[in-house]
Amino acid sequence: MQKEKINPQNRKLVAIVGATASGKTVWAKNIARMFNGQIISVDSRQIYKGMDIGTAKDKTFPQDMIDIVEPNQTFTLADYQNMVGDLIEKYFSEGITPVLAGGTGLYLDAVIYGYQIPDFSQDSLKIRAELEKNSDEELHQKLVELDSWSAQRIDPKNRRRVIRAIEVSIITSKPYSEQLVKRKPNYDVLIVGIDASRETLYAKIDARVERMVKDGLVEEVRGLLEKYASDLPSLNTIGYKEIIDYLQGRITIREAIQRIQFNTHAYVRRQITWFKRDPNIKWVKNIEEAEKLIERFLKKA
Repeated sequence: MQKEKINPQNRKLVAIVGATASGKTVWAKNIARMFNGQIISVDSRQIYKGMDIGTAKDKTFPQDMIDIVEPNQTFTLADYQNMVGDLIEKYFSEGITPVLAGGTGLYLDAVIYGYQIPDFSQDSLKIRAELEKNSDEELHQKLVELDSWSAQRIDPKNRRRVIRAIEVSIITSKPYSEQLVKRKPNYDVLIVGIDASRETLYAKIDARVERMVKDGLVEEVRGLLEKYASDLPSLNTIGYKEIIDYLQGRITIREAIQRIQFNTHAYVRRQITWFKRDPNIKWVKNIEEAEKLIERFLKKA
C-alpha cells in the first residue's frame, strides 16, 4: 500500500492503544509511514530523561513526548494535555496525521476526550504535605472513601496520582473522577486497540524484563540514583522501584526480576480493564485489520 495523502482540512487523529508488550510501537511506526503520520507517545514514564531501558523507549525513529523533563521535575496531566494539544494543531496545519501511541489510558483520554482538568496548585500545598505523611496503603484507603471509581483505576503504588485525586476530592468536596469534565475536541478520532491474550502478553513481558536487565537496567538505575533521590515519584515506577530495592540490599536481583514481571502483569490487567471500558475503541487482532480501518477513516469525508 502506498503512503496515503492526507487532506489538511481533515482534522483526523489516530490512536493506537493496548497493554504493555502488545506491539503498539511497531504498529505505530508502520502506520505513521503508511499514512503520512507523526507519532506522539502516550506514556507517563517515557517523558522522563534518562529512564530509557526500564520504560522500553524506542529511539530508532522520531516521536514526540519522550525525554521531556528530568526525573525530579513535576509534569502534570494538564501539562501533557496542553503540549499534545499544541502538537496536534501543528500537525493538522501541516497536513500530517497525528498518531498517538501508548498505554497510559488517562493521558490518552485527557487528549481525545478533552478533559477539563482542575488546577488547585496553591490550595493543594498544605493538604499535599499532610498526605505525604501517609503510607501507600493509608492513601489508597482514603481514596476508596472519597472516590471509589478512581481508587479502582489508579495504581495504589502511584503515590503522586493517588495524592492528586485525594486533594482534589477534598478541596472540591466532590470525587476527583467527577472533576474530569469532558468536552468534545474539534477533531475526529479513531482509536485502534491491539487485542492480545494475557498469556501472550505475560510471556512477552517476562522475556522483555530479562532482556532489560541484560541490556543494563541495573546500571541505568544506579546512574539515576547518583543524581536523584530514590523516593522521587518518577522512580516509583515498575522496573525502577524493584531495582532500587535490589541496589539498597533489600532483595536479590532474581527477586527484583520476578517482582518486575509480577507487577507488570498486574499493570497489564489494569490497562486492559481501563481500555475495555471504552466503547469507542476498535479492537483488532493484527495490523492488517488496523490499516484497513485507518484507511477508511482517513478517506471518509
